[in-house]
Amino acid sequence: MTGLVLGAVGVLAFSLSLPMTRIVVQQLDPWFVAFGRAVGAALLAWAYLRLTGAPRPTRTQWRRLAVVAAGVVVGFPLFTSLALTTQTSAHGAVVIAVLPAMTAIFAVLRAGERPPATFWAAGAAGLLAVLAFLATSGAVRGALSVADLFMLAAVVLCGLGYAEGGALSRELGGARTICWALLVSLPVTVPITVVAAAVHPPRADPAGWAAFGYLTVVSMFLGFFAWYAGLARGGVAQVGQIQLAQPVLTLAWSALLLGETVTPASIGAALVVLACVVLIQRTRASAPAPAVGKV
Repeated sequence: MTGLVLGAVGVLAFSLSLPMTRIVVQQLDPWFVAFGRAVGAALLAWAYLRLTGAPRPTRTQWRRLAVVAAGVVVGFPLFTSLALTTQTSAHGAVVIAVLPAMTAIFAVLRAGERPPATFWAAGAAGLLAVLAFLATSGAVRGALSVADLFMLAAVVLCGLGYAEGGALSRELGGARTICWALLVSLPVTVPITVVAAAVHPPRADPAGWAAFGYLTVVSMFLGFFAWYAGLARGGVAQVGQIQLAQPVLTLAWSALLLGETVTPASIGAALVVLACVVLIQRTRASAPAPAVGKV
């Protein structure tokens, strides 16, 4: 149950990421948004690790942290920022609906988990419910575009980063996993941020900077404290399916913050997704024993 609650907190935090990204990339360069938020979060990570006296990772853990960084520190922020310069956050939610399935696949490949058939059936039902809702809400428009390909790349890399980070959090804890991943990314994130700022000096209104601040503090830092801890405690594949609720939440935030239309069908879709998540939580996956006592 603890893993489920922590995972839900993480999903709630991440559900605002696309709307906030959509707001800020209308004013700031997408490369600055993607990498600048990682640099800011890395400063917070450095302070956290110093205050907690965290031991340095082993050589093997450093290699795994590089995989985490490639997925959630570099890949997902970059490709979503590029995609949302031309697409709405509601449209992006369509592709994000595939993320739970991608996380489950990488949980098998990277985290050594073996979900049962009922898990895959419930996950597929939840995915179909979300896609049906998004289609009826009008979020799906037009053919596959370059922005859609960017979003697909973001989902693949994010699924990898979630699975690897969730498994590594069994050893390091959720907070330390994302903190070390942010620090290991600095040789990439700092130079790109500096160049992007030099080419396109960052200028935004208060709403734009507030959105950038949310992406830095919550989406890139605090949200992962709960998310990785939840994946470590409850299983990457199983807790990862809570993300089925994220597209619906993202559309709700898009309606509130960006004025995009959300149909009454969201209520029915939310109930179906909730039922699928409950069913998933009742399944029992074969997985390595999770570490306890680490957040």
